Amino acid sequence: MGNVTAKGWVRSIGAGLLAVLAMIATPAGAQRQQVTGNALLLAREIINVKGASKMYDPVIVEVVERATGVLIQTNPLLSRDLNEIAVRLRTEYAPRVSELLNEVARMYATRFTETELKDVLAFYKSPVGQKVIVQEPDIIDQSIAFSENWASKFSEEVLAKIRAEMRRKGHNL
Repeated sequence: MGNVTAKGWVRSIGAGLLAVLAMIATPAGAQRQQVTGNALLLAREIINVKGASKMYDPVIVEVVERATGVLIQTNPLLSRDLNEIAVRLRTEYAPRVSELLNEVARMYATRFTETELKDVLAFYKSPVGQKVIVQEPDIIDQSIAFSENWASKFSEEVLAKIRAEMRRKGHNL
């Protein structure tokens, strides 16, 4: 499991959640709407239709595994008991995923009117919306890989340009 600290696992879980939430966030200047019960229900249905609720399921398992991993590192002799407890806690805490889903639903509901939420839901239930749901994860994965490769090549280009400029100034980098 590597060198894991309590701060490290909390930070990585937090970073992962922030990345997920950033993907669904709207621009900073977006209007915030009053949240109604119906808006929350619509938003929750959007999350379910998109299958986005499934991406939160591993969070509980990951938190429990990392916590027990930290404790096992401090005392490996307790690993059997800690693993036993981890199995029980994964089941016990599984329903807590709804806390995450409720907050994500609230994020949608504060950014979209009920009419807009109905339109979004209708889109995701449509054939083209279903295609977006299926294709989007691959598009995101490919775009991230492309961006990393592009940035690496661009970085080399920028570095070469800086070195050339510095050579003109009499510095050899």
